[in-house]
Amino acid sequence: MKKFLVIPLSLSLMLLLLSSQLSATAVETGYREPVADITAIVDAAPTPSASLSPDGLKLLSLQFPALPSLADLAGPEHRLAGVRLNPANNGPSQPRYIAGVTLIDIASGDSREIKGLPANLKVIAAEWSPDSRYIALVQLADNASSLWRIDTKNASAKRWGKLQPNAVQGARLEWAATSDAVYLLAVDAKRPAAPVAAKVPAGPVVTEARGRTAPARTYQDLLKDGHDEALFSHYFSSQLVKITLKNKLTNIGKPALIRSFSLSPDNQHILVNRVVPPFSYAVPIFRFANNTEVWNLNGEVSYTVAEQPVADNLPIAFDAVVTGPRSVSWRNDAPATLHWAQAADGGDPANDAEVRDQLWQLAAPFNSEPVKLLDMAFRFRNLLAANAGTALVYEGWWQERQEKVWLISPDGSAEPRLLWQRSTEDRYGDPGRPLMTTADNGQRLLRLDQGHMYLTAVGASEEGNRPFIDKYQLTSGDTERLWRSEAPYYEYPITLLPSGKLLTQREAPTEPADFYVRDLSSGELTALTDTPHPMPHTLGISRELINYQRGDGVPMSANLILPAGYDAKRDGALPTVIWAYPREFRNAAAAGQVADSPYRFNRVSYWTPQFLATQGYAVLDNATMPIVGEGEVEPNDSFIEQLVLNAEAAIAAGVSRGVTDPQRVAIGGHSYGAFMTANLLAHTNLFKAGIARSGAYNRSLTPFGFQREQRTLWDDPDLYLAMSPFFHADKLKTPLLMIHGTDDNNSGTFPMQSERLYQAVKGHGGTVRLVMLPLESHGYRARESVLHMLWETQQWLDEFVKNAEPAEAQ
Repeated sequence: MKKFLVIPLSLSLMLLLLSSQLSATAVETGYREPVADITAIVDAAPTPSASLSPDGLKLLSLQFPALPSLADLAGPEHRLAGVRLNPANNGPSQPRYIAGVTLIDIASGDSREIKGLPANLKVIAAEWSPDSRYIALVQLADNASSLWRIDTKNASAKRWGKLQPNAVQGARLEWAATSDAVYLLAVDAKRPAAPVAAKVPAGPVVTEARGRTAPARTYQDLLKDGHDEALFSHYFSSQLVKITLKNKLTNIGKPALIRSFSLSPDNQHILVNRVVPPFSYAVPIFRFANNTEVWNLNGEVSYTVAEQPVADNLPIAFDAVVTGPRSVSWRNDAPATLHWAQAADGGDPANDAEVRDQLWQLAAPFNSEPVKLLDMAFRFRNLLAANAGTALVYEGWWQERQEKVWLISPDGSAEPRLLWQRSTEDRYGDPGRPLMTTADNGQRLLRLDQGHMYLTAVGASEEGNRPFIDKYQLTSGDTERLWRSEAPYYEYPITLLPSGKLLTQREAPTEPADFYVRDLSSGELTALTDTPHPMPHTLGISRELINYQRGDGVPMSANLILPAGYDAKRDGALPTVIWAYPREFRNAAAAGQVADSPYRFNRVSYWTPQFLATQGYAVLDNATMPIVGEGEVEPNDSFIEQLVLNAEAAIAAGVSRGVTDPQRVAIGGHSYGAFMTANLLAHTNLFKAGIARSGAYNRSLTPFGFQREQRTLWDDPDLYLAMSPFFHADKLKTPLLMIHGTDDNNSGTFPMQSERLYQAVKGHGGTVRLVMLPLESHGYRARESVLHMLWETQQWLDEFVKNAEPAEAQ
């Protein structure tokens, strides 16, 4: 007979307590703040933006608030069909909003404050009327949304009617061509109270598959049950309305689940896309079954363009599309002509086909056969029309990173002609994007000047980005450079003004971005705004764009951030943080192209570790991490090997300049950069510590592709295993700080990803700390959260990197 050891209850509790203490160390809780120099970086005013009036005579300056508080994030929220909304005010959850507006006269440079605006301005949409007299605003309060109107003649604002815009998918509004009314999606005035969930479920939630192939990437916030369906129908149902300047309100049709609408240029028809049941529990709203229809001004369907079933069975390849009409839009130069793309290859990139897409158009009254405008070897991307005889068509193919641009005549007066074909990875060869102009009816048209169009681009080059504006002759393809940004400034051309002068935004390392008018003939500059330096205490911190090569010859670059007053000879090598995000390329030459400018404003970031320069660190920020696959070889086939080459090259670049102590280097990144970080710590001994924020670490939890990987887990299980740091957790011995938002809404980066890696590393005796930020999604918003993130980061790096033994002492 076996004897059993009997342990007293008190001893059992002691052993249990000891076990828990050995497995995890108790830590102090509560929000913490970093030192004052770092906090001041967080609290600095964001960079203002601006909106140009259609007539080109006025500029609306837009100011944004600093970070919201945690209390702001704690407002009511529903998560439905991939959308997070605030049920109290019928707006998006945790929106980024405009907190201040100012009118600027471009000719004189005079600015005017606008009277009568809400005291607590939270604007999520600001739209100019076609005649530039008015600006329509959608304002959010805690418990309601409202429509406002600015009269630019007297710089005054007032509420516009008593309706509530329905902005759960963002504000949807459009001015009438006559500038005397606005069309928008509103909350139905007769909408009943929101449905309440039953305390007792009506039954189980059942989903079923019977042989129909329906792969899907990993989505968040999907519908879960019948109550979610009821909430979705309640909050996403909108009444399309028209409201005039005299506050006359007209309902157009009946309330419906409208995703989008747009007026025909002649304002006689309305293109509407609306969701139809049944709803899906497997995909977000943008893949729900939907109908695309043309309504008359009474809201009656006069033509159905497409009836698209739920798109839950698309291949996971990036160029996979639905088979029916898609990208349906009005041709902006015509009174009422629709155009759309339609797949000619079944929508599956795996199918062999010379023609992938076809472009069609159909004019009102929509009772004839559609006319084909173009056969395309790639997928349709966009159409920019100038007039019946001139339009540009963009098509692209993601797998090969290719783009074609065609010159077509929508009226059939000339054969389509290819203007250029290029690699979208080739930044140096980018000819730019065309300038647009606004017609009297508010439509955006391709800007033409005696057979020329104007192209603007960031002007990537080996010396860094140098934005330019070119004049391009459509017939010959000849290009004339009108202007190019020159050192020591980074100046971007926005548009040509009616005066012929150029509206630009200019900045320098110590000068924040401001708006200017540039005379192209004389070079004279006139400032329209004057933004003060938002963080003058960081003026001494230096920023340099450095270039280097990795072991196999691929060029690389990074922004080197150094403390104020630092001298390498005098002060010696510093603890260094490398911050990066891997990117896939199909061409090694393109992977090495410089992607920044040495003349951008040196705004010290809190989102990347630039802030650590205030604490004596060197930072290699935005260090390029190219993952290259050429020909038949996919980039991820050698993901780990290339990561290691990249990391070695970045460290060597800092060491060669005398600024980096190779024995005191940390690696970090956010999202895919966190995935990179965990992999580098698992497969190298190059670093003293790592910072991984909001990452995904187990690729078996994203089995139908991730990032830019189009193969599934079942296509290549070895690849998924090799690339998952979770399966190499036994090798993760370098101290790793993990941070994640508890409410992460990004595809694939479930909070569980960080929780499971933490458990795996802890279980193998590694040094790891997991910080879960309440109420935060993929990007952290609350001031308390961000400050705590920075405190955690500095504490971890000070302990394991800054205070590690320097190289010469070992």
